[in-house]
Amino acid sequence: MAPRVQTSAAGVLALLSDPDPQLQQYALAQLNALVPQFWAEISESVTAIETLYENEALPKNARGLAALVASKVYYYLAEYDEALSFALGAGTSFEQERLNPGAEEYVETVVSKAIDRYIQVRATEESGKSQGKIDPRLVNIIEGIFKKCLEDGEYKQALGIALESARLDIITRIFDLTKDTEILSYVMEAVLDTGFTLSFRNKVLHHILPLFPPLTARAPHIHSLTRLHVTLSLPSITIPILVSLVDGGLQGKREQFAISYQIAFDLVEGGTQDFLEAVRSGLPQHSTVETSEVPAANPSASRVYDRLRSILGGETSIHLFSDFLERNNHADQLILKDTKEALDSRSSIFHSALTFANAFMHAGTNSDEFLRNNLDWLGRASNWSKFTATAALGVIHKGNIRNGTALLQPYLPQPDGASTAGSSPYSEGGALYALGLIHASRGREVLGQLRATLRDVPGEIVQHGAALGVGIAGMASQDKDAYDDLKQALYTDSAIAGEAAGYSMGLVMLGSGSAEVIDEMLQYAHETHHEKIIRGLAVGIAFICYGTQEQANATIDRLLSEKDPILRYGGIYTLALAYAGTSDNAAVEKLLHIAVSDTSDDVRRAAVTSLAFLLFKNPSQVPRMVQLLSESYNPHVRCGATLALGISCAGTGSQDAIDLLEPMIKDPVDFVRQGAFISLAMILVQQSDVSPSLSPTRALFAKIIADKHEDPMARFGAALAQGFLDAGGRNVTISLQSRAGSKSMSAIVGMTLFAQFWYWYPLAHCASLAFAPTVIVGVTEELKTPTFTFVSDARPSLFAYPSPMKPPAEKAVEKVATAILSTTAKAKAREKTKEKEKAAAESDSMETDKPAARVSEDVEMKEDGPTAPTTGAESSTEDTTVSLSMSASAAKREREKKLIEPTFEILQNFSRVTPSQLAHIAFPPENRFQPVRAVASHSTTARNASGNSRGHTKKADRHAGGGGILVLVDTKPEEGEPQWVLALADSAAAAASASASTAAGLDGPAPIGANATADNGIMVEPPAPFEYPFGDDV
Repeated sequence: MAPRVQTSAAGVLALLSDPDPQLQQYALAQLNALVPQFWAEISESVTAIETLYENEALPKNARGLAALVASKVYYYLAEYDEALSFALGAGTSFEQERLNPGAEEYVETVVSKAIDRYIQVRATEESGKSQGKIDPRLVNIIEGIFKKCLEDGEYKQALGIALESARLDIITRIFDLTKDTEILSYVMEAVLDTGFTLSFRNKVLHHILPLFPPLTARAPHIHSLTRLHVTLSLPSITIPILVSLVDGGLQGKREQFAISYQIAFDLVEGGTQDFLEAVRSGLPQHSTVETSEVPAANPSASRVYDRLRSILGGETSIHLFSDFLERNNHADQLILKDTKEALDSRSSIFHSALTFANAFMHAGTNSDEFLRNNLDWLGRASNWSKFTATAALGVIHKGNIRNGTALLQPYLPQPDGASTAGSSPYSEGGALYALGLIHASRGREVLGQLRATLRDVPGEIVQHGAALGVGIAGMASQDKDAYDDLKQALYTDSAIAGEAAGYSMGLVMLGSGSAEVIDEMLQYAHETHHEKIIRGLAVGIAFICYGTQEQANATIDRLLSEKDPILRYGGIYTLALAYAGTSDNAAVEKLLHIAVSDTSDDVRRAAVTSLAFLLFKNPSQVPRMVQLLSESYNPHVRCGATLALGISCAGTGSQDAIDLLEPMIKDPVDFVRQGAFISLAMILVQQSDVSPSLSPTRALFAKIIADKHEDPMARFGAALAQGFLDAGGRNVTISLQSRAGSKSMSAIVGMTLFAQFWYWYPLAHCASLAFAPTVIVGVTEELKTPTFTFVSDARPSLFAYPSPMKPPAEKAVEKVATAILSTTAKAKAREKTKEKEKAAAESDSMETDKPAARVSEDVEMKEDGPTAPTTGAESSTEDTTVSLSMSASAAKREREKKLIEPTFEILQNFSRVTPSQLAHIAFPPENRFQPVRAVASHSTTARNASGNSRGHTKKADRHAGGGGILVLVDTKPEEGEPQWVLALADSAAAAASASASTAAGLDGPAPIGANATADNGIMVEPPAPFEYPFGDDV
């Protein structure tokens, strides 16, 4: 007999009114099972159920059951707060409900609400606004969640709840349980890359710092620890760790020296000038270890600290990267040549376009070959084009701090104010700007010279260049004197000098968040009538608020509420830079709202562009976020979407971003196409020919530039795009974060200034601040570069340099065939027949000649050209045919053999390694030199120097994500002095010395260098410096 189907809960609900407690308890138990089916009917009696829960006469378990039923009813009514409140009162009944099948969704929802309420209450408690203690029943639920997560090994879930609820004790408990530094790294990345407040972020970082174990060679947390120190930027914390490492090395643990140098190199990449200088000056002159305890084989403490000071000064890193860029310059001169021929040099915009393209292509390479070969073109620069062309020398020689001032000396203003031959205020101002670019973020030694020029040399053009130079060279130096000099230039109320002063005041005070400085700048912005000055001050305020997060909220709201759209424009960038790299939801929401609601097109364009600065650590989110904006009716919003895609997805080769940009390269508005071209190049930088989009994109740029009917703005964007695509001789990428994962301050600032090229073209040069060399440079403890090899475990073509552009093949002049009339052909045939018959008659004994065949009189008209070859099949033998067939088969097999590409590549020191290639890099375990920094924890099959797989015997640690400068540990010092890779300047001198020794008949080992050599093996000297023919301005 089939069971009867229950169609109502009325009978059970009636039992709730019975005075017998046992019947009431029975009714509650029955209702608990019926709620999912009859919750609507039961909800009419929820008041009676609540009364039973409050009835103290009932047993505790019965009251808990009543609370559980009420909680489930409110859950189905979508009253989740009430459901949570009664679930807390259910006690053990709720715990037992977790085990019932079918109740999972209810339990998960209530638990989720419990976590949300706990986080809310804890946040109120942390802010000091708590009204009382947290409900202990809520605490019990959360503690139960933590306990279950730990038992199940779901540590990241527990850490997420702990961070949201500010339970730092849970972080300590999990680390004590696991002793896994990946836990600490996860916590650090969570608070740095998501929307936590600045105060809580610093609290968490200070909490986890002492939990990290002491550093050892190839420890997986070296990068994390470095990023933590860069973020906190507290010399009082950083100096002790360097001192302890040095003392450990002096006590015999030599690898501790290498670790200290590695941390110093990584600090330089992400640290500010004032922080690095404070660490540098705070290092002790001598070690704290007693002299008698130091092994004799170790270097002295003073020598180690001198090396650390040298590294922290930044010069060592700059020289190594500059050496790499100069050695491996693969810029294609033919691209520049074709661009020069296509663009009219008499046009200022086209002259500047080619100037930018050349500067970006040769950024940091010290190669001025294109300029030397095109002096006539260079001499046509005038006025601001001359300023831009002179400033380009700073991009080309970026990092050449040894010779930068000497290179620019012919164009710099003279101390006595005298004018040199060919000097002009435009070339002088551009040279000062170039001097700042050469010493970007490391310019203490030239800051005095730039400030003196700013104070003493009149002329707004020269002051414009000097102000930009002071700001870029003194970036984040917090130099009050430099700020005062810039403020005096601002108060001249010159539109040209004042704009640069406004930008640079913010650059010098970058990240300080000084309310006093912001008030001064904002007050002057209200007083002046020059839009250029207002814009410079607005963006300068954004620089001051860099990285301050919620501390900048008052300034952001103040700027966004201004009536002047230029100040609202500055408020957009203030919001973007204050929350740069955090992916803060509230900031993203505000930008999206402004992008579709503001009355100013400039503000809307800036709002969309600024999404890139918030989300560059999660580039995959940007295409989805700007997809609808890229289809907006407003061309300024579409243009902002292009730059947002380019800046955030730079160097990733993101196909989603490329797919969004493809329709915009055909946009009817010229500046939208310009932005699309620039962004395409940013995304495809450092991609190889394997990328399906690279070759078509190059062809597109060439086509746009060559098309004289194309809009000038679009041609300008295509020329800039060519420079980005081959930036730094095809050896740099565009990245807004350092190799350790921290925000790259100079790169973010550089891209912010680059975005202002919309108003002022010379600021486009600042994009070079975001160029990051993609290289692995190995140095020893002596800071020398040895020769060593490592393996790229991927096909070479995946990460090879793009193929150089081929010059157009010269077309041979085809000979026109001569037509022969049929009568002429018949006459020639008859004469030929007669000659053969006469020759046969004159023959005495030779009868072997057969009579010539009679030529048909119907000879067709032929062309006087080469005749088709005969097959000769009748005279060929079968053996010959077989032989030819075998030769063809062998040739085919040989070609196929050549087409088989190896699956790995052996690379040397100073080799280019692209960001996507880093995951495939492995150091063979038999190598003499091993890097001190082990980035990834998993292993890969290693190959020896010959390329043979050693997977069955040894494993090699992957060092992915690091790249850059790696400090090496010599695992085989008994092998003696290694071979060194000499710096280029040393290589030239050593080569000349070796040549002299060879001429004298002396033998000796040749120095190893990667520079270009002449046919006789002698190192080629670089060309001598000379003045570029800018000419006088009339």
